[in-house]
Amino acid sequence: MRVAFVSMHTHHTRDTPAIRRRTRLIRLLNQTEHEVVVLCSRWWDGDHPTFEHEGITYRAVDGECSPNHFIAKLPLALRRADPDVVHIPNRPARHARAAKPVCRLLRVPLVVDWWAVGDDDAAGDCRSVASNADRIVAPSQTVETVVREHGASEAAISVIPEGLDFSLIESAPVNTEFDLVYSRHLDEHANVETFLLALAELRDREWSAAIIGNGAAAADIERTARDLRIRDRISFLGELDDEQRVAVLKGAHVFAQTAEQEPFATDLLWGLACGCVGIAEYQTDSAAHELVEQKSRLPDTRGELVSTPQEFADEIVAAGSLEHRTIDPAYERYDDTKIIDRYLTCYRQAIDNYGLF
Repeated sequence: MRVAFVSMHTHHTRDTPAIRRRTRLIRLLNQTEHEVVVLCSRWWDGDHPTFEHEGITYRAVDGECSPNHFIAKLPLALRRADPDVVHIPNRPARHARAAKPVCRLLRVPLVVDWWAVGDDDAAGDCRSVASNADRIVAPSQTVETVVREHGASEAAISVIPEGLDFSLIESAPVNTEFDLVYSRHLDEHANVETFLLALAELRDREWSAAIIGNGAAAADIERTARDLRIRDRISFLGELDDEQRVAVLKGAHVFAQTAEQEPFATDLLWGLACGCVGIAEYQTDSAAHELVEQKSRLPDTRGELVSTPQEFADEIVAAGSLEHRTIDPAYERYDDTKIIDRYLTCYRQAIDNYGLF
């Protein structure tokens, strides 16, 4: 099977959760017997149309990162790629909408990976993408609901969560320096303040906390911790590589999830797989509650949903009665190898609809 990933931006030119999700998928799929090509704006030096990097083939649709030029040149780029299936993000919606007529002409199914709607995505474009894609991949049931509200049929949607490298969790060392941990990109949606307020309620108890990640909100978060007089008990670790981050998670007892926007709570998943008790603040635009409320599928799930800093503090105290773990085998179901199989099943279903298999 030959899969063409279409995206004007790659991780070489922009860093977003959706791009990181797609990059992981491309790398995993590239390690199978299937063929991968990435159609994007040229990010490499020179004007040659193709570029091999880390075993992945990139083909330039345009060289300017211009949305209009990208749309205009996409039909020829898709024809030259000759894929069996086209995988495209829902954002920008104009690109996904423009890809559908080309795919129809080439009789190639279009799979849309829906993460979140962009501020500049027109409602009409979103409805067109949702209703005309051959298959739609959503990372969570929360996003699935959004896609259906835009007009997609339930039968066309595959819910495929983020994955993790379970072998890394098994092999990584344990860093026992911290009791509680928060891990995420520290942007305007991080909402670390809820976690800090909960910790302030517990300032008379013994605990140590770590915050992993960088971002524009980092300085404000640190200032809040100082104002709450708990700064000396919180370590701001910045960005860590995967092994360092997993070591901290395996040593911690509680993972704090408070972000306001999370199509899928990837860091929370890693924390739960590393044995942490997950405490998530309910947020309307976050799917984190799905991981801590999945007791019907994972009866031994160690997680609770809260609504206020005081409830958060109470659950931290309650978590102290639970045994410490450094790994939870139940989350092996999220291993990358199982996630890639679900994508391949989705692609085959899309191709089947065209009668090619």
